[in-house]
Amino acid sequence: MRFSIGDVVRMKKQHPCGNDRWEIMRVGMDFRIRCLKCGRMVMLPRPKFEKSVKEVVRSFSDAETENNS
Repeated sequence: MRFSIGDVVRMKKQHPCGNDRWEIMRVGMDFRIRCLKCGRMVMLPRPKFEKSVKEVVRSFSDAETENNS
């Protein structure tokens, strides 16, 4: 699965604030993600991130296409 900066993903487990949606801030061997409810940033290694993702809620490229239409 390919991920890019700006994608919003839903994780299998909730954050302590009660949210399960995160925005991808950095991709590579490590992922930096930001909670959309409280703004907390977390760094995860790629294998752990890929196992934790349940679904891609909104792809950045899809959002960009909608804005240009």
